[in-house]
Amino acid sequence: MKIQGTRGSALDLARGRLVFAGIGFALVYILIAVRLFDLTIIQGELQHDTMVAAAPVPASGMTGEKEPLRADILDRNGVLLATSLETPSLYADPAMVANPAQAAQDIVKALPDMRYEDVLQKLQRKSRFVWVKRNLTPDEQYKILMVGDPGLAFQNERRRVYPQGPLAAHMVGYTNIDGAGLAGVERSFDRVLREGGKPLTVSLDIRMQHILRREAQKAMTEFSGTGAAGAIMDVRTGEMLAAVSLPDFDPHSPAEAGENAVFNRLTLGVYELGSTFKIFSTAALLEKNGGRLDMTFDAREGLKRGRFTINDYHAEKRIMTVPEVFMVSSNIGAALMGEYVGSEGLQDFYRDLGLLSRSPLALDEVGSPLVPNPWRDINTMTAAYGHGIAVSPLQLVTAVATVVGDGTLVTPSLVIDGAGAPEKRPDLRVISPQTAHRMRQLMRLVVTEGTAKSAEVPGYRVGGKTGTAEQPGGRGGYDRKKLISSFVGMFPADDPRYVVFIMVQDPKGTKASYNYATGGWVGAPAVGRVIAAMGPLTGMQPQAVSAAHPDPAESLKRYISAEDKHAP
Repeated sequence: MKIQGTRGSALDLARGRLVFAGIGFALVYILIAVRLFDLTIIQGELQHDTMVAAAPVPASGMTGEKEPLRADILDRNGVLLATSLETPSLYADPAMVANPAQAAQDIVKALPDMRYEDVLQKLQRKSRFVWVKRNLTPDEQYKILMVGDPGLAFQNERRRVYPQGPLAAHMVGYTNIDGAGLAGVERSFDRVLREGGKPLTVSLDIRMQHILRREAQKAMTEFSGTGAAGAIMDVRTGEMLAAVSLPDFDPHSPAEAGENAVFNRLTLGVYELGSTFKIFSTAALLEKNGGRLDMTFDAREGLKRGRFTINDYHAEKRIMTVPEVFMVSSNIGAALMGEYVGSEGLQDFYRDLGLLSRSPLALDEVGSPLVPNPWRDINTMTAAYGHGIAVSPLQLVTAVATVVGDGTLVTPSLVIDGAGAPEKRPDLRVISPQTAHRMRQLMRLVVTEGTAKSAEVPGYRVGGKTGTAEQPGGRGGYDRKKLISSFVGMFPADDPRYVVFIMVQDPKGTKASYNYATGGWVGAPAVGRVIAAMGPLTGMQPQAVSAAHPDPAESLKRYISAEDKHAP
């Protein structure tokens, strides 16, 4: 019995120890659970509240419901020009980073485009929230996750993406990192795009945009220009089918491009565009005061008015008719035309064409023309050949579309789905159909017989006008070595559908051009190449000359020789 009593006592003691140990373990687990609850729930919420308080307010100013995804921008054929994607952004809680120096090294290794000193400075701040890098790629996010620092975390944001890159950067524009539009369509239609919903469709055709940019870049490179601009416009609707300004930039990082590249030469820049203005002064002559094609103008000597003398670039030194003045681009003849029309008449005509005020294009980056003030008689004569008056290339293209169309005012447009686009103006007749017909014939004559033979494209009956202008220099004068060389063309000349324009800034002559850098050498062949590529793209079939489709230039020459007063 004694043995049994001793054994029972030992068993009771062991049982008691096990119970005591179990209670101890239970208390430890309870303490651990309480501590975990404190760290993850209570302190985590406090830390989250602190970080949220320190975080920047969203660009929209909204802290509740999430903003809708910014609407896409599409070209007229549905090609994606701009879209928004959800992307991770890296932030840090400096208080949770145990070793800022080591963490900065790891981050820079994962994100090589960042500087060590910049990252280290951020990680040493006293705030509980600091952006390290926003809009990471999936690969960048993966590398940061491998760093494994508890002070680093991610927040999903929206990033604006431009699949076409620089191709239409000036017209599409770009946003800042918070999604606010800063240029182009992104800025001008920012409110509509912020509301999300259906995509915003613009009139650009990315295929024509590619052709125009390629040829403008080629001309700029060949003649060592400092800039270029180009446009393709539908004559019947005023829609911008392509719009180029060079140099251009990557809309994902516009700050790296510099002001020269971001500046929109097509819509915002204003330039003296030289002899392309003879289109308008000639149209004014034929439209006003009984002007006729058989009128003659004496260009045998320089034209003197007061202390001014107007000379021709390639002096013909003879008396010329209106078609001859236009074909050889005589400044003297054009000045005399302007004098015949008169100051009031020419100003009124230019005003009707939209050349004396800002273009109505629905874009914020639109330049205001520079017009003589006061406008004297000598200004009338020089403005007749594009000297002393500066307009944007967009204004020139729009005015040409008006002149070569049916004579009613053309309004340029960029957005074609009606979302915020300007109301279409009622038809405003600027010139008669008869004058428009004569101008198409004259412009065709420039390509077949005059200064723009290199713009000819067999079967497409190109018409147009060259322009070469000196740029303003120091002390109120002009620099003869700094030119704006351009060509504005239209086709087909008997029933124009498109206007095409290319301008090169500061071109330099080459051996192939015999050191000339005029519009006939620089702009005309470039526009010809654009039209040659556009024709098949638009489904327009080349046409041979026939009784049903006579060449406008030949018709004009027959009219002049026969003095056919009954021609339309």
